Amino acid sequence: MSFFAQKHTKITTFHLLGSQPDEMGEKLLFHTKWKKAVLVVPLLATEFTEEENRPVFENIVEELASVEYLSRIIFGLDSASDEEALELADILKSKGLNNFLIQHNNGAGFASIFTKLSEAGFRLDQPGKGRNMFLSFGIALALGAQCIGVVDADIRTFDRKMIDRLFFPLVVLNYQFSKAYYARLQDDKLYGRAKRLLLDPLLIALKRKFTDTQEDRVLRIVDFLLNFHYQLSGEVAFENSLLRRMHFATNWGVEIFTLIEVYRKASTIAQVEVLDGAYDHKHQPISEEDRSRGIHKMGVDIVTTLLSALVIEEGLEISDHFIRDLTITYLDVADQLIKMYADNAAFSGLQYDRNEEENAVRTVFKDAILFAGDLLITPYRLSDRFLSFVSTNDEFKPFMESGLARAIDKAGLKLKDQLYETPQTVSWDRVNMRLPKIMYELVDVIEEEKKRFQ
Repeated sequence: MSFFAQKHTKITTFHLLGSQPDEMGEKLLFHTKWKKAVLVVPLLATEFTEEENRPVFENIVEELASVEYLSRIIFGLDSASDEEALELADILKSKGLNNFLIQHNNGAGFASIFTKLSEAGFRLDQPGKGRNMFLSFGIALALGAQCIGVVDADIRTFDRKMIDRLFFPLVVLNYQFSKAYYARLQDDKLYGRAKRLLLDPLLIALKRKFTDTQEDRVLRIVDFLLNFHYQLSGEVAFENSLLRRMHFATNWGVEIFTLIEVYRKASTIAQVEVLDGAYDHKHQPISEEDRSRGIHKMGVDIVTTLLSALVIEEGLEISDHFIRDLTITYLDVADQLIKMYADNAAFSGLQYDRNEEENAVRTVFKDAILFAGDLLITPYRLSDRFLSFVSTNDEFKPFMESGLARAIDKAGLKLKDQLYETPQTVSWDRVNMRLPKIMYELVDVIEEEKKRFQ
């Protein structure tokens, strides 16, 4: 067998050694006679309507058509017209894919499910990948899936072996959770900036801080996250009893939030090397000047999701001093890692722009940490900081004499009870408790949608 299992804290890591065994697909096919496996592919219409994206998507579909053990492949389709949904169906059928289900979120059928969920108080009004995946998971559970996997629709180096390797620990070895990892090296360049330049140094900085104070609860979860080779990979698989209890973030912090949920709720966890070569997908812009876009937005969401989880579950206390101290430690760690990347690139003959990486750390990622800190510190405390700032600067003296201090204090009192919360779904267990007939209603919609597209 070409796996080598190495035990970490609560995690088993499966490394690829040599060529992949031919019998893996046969073993999966044998076991899925009893363990129904479903794959979820969230996508936008642009993944197959835009000329530059279509070949990538068509390759994914062709590879999936050769996977025999999946009982259903759910394409969660967002931002698409009826015509585009029909175009997707034509692509899938033309590539020989027969076991697909198109979850057209803008169509009348599944839109009615979203309406019902929102009316029940589950806050699913805003479209996005998190909401899309949440409904896909509900559909998979309604179809009786025992193992549910997720892959993105923009993977340029997709190979069906990724699916085999992702599902193998769950279907054959009885793990509850499986997460993919792979090399982020393409065209002699290092990728994965959000992991390398933000998340890893931030986690190491947290470990440094709490090793000194022996905060075991925080250290345990930080160590757990550091044991993953690629925390931000989007390819994951769940055993159904775990999936039913999971909450999912609906922002760019979804991968970190998922791992924290797994830390809390799963007992057997695997990370799996799923590609022999490098992984490549559609890259996000750094967006240095705009926190609402690209990797800048991703950075803010990752930091707020991580720190918020540590506050809520592990009792972490966040203050201005904590955020400043953490940021300084982060910058020191990031500098050390950048030197390591530069040295490794020189040794391996890779292209590496050290100035560009340092600039990303000193601008975008540092800003993401500081801004996330502002979001997490309650608004009334922010008003105290602002009041202190304007009181000690002569430029504001005329405004202070006109009542600015009273206005700031009054506004702060109004905001006293507001807290930052990671935008997230509820669990499907909770949905079933509130709406006991929801699975039957999902099946009815599924049957109607199958008539439309098949």
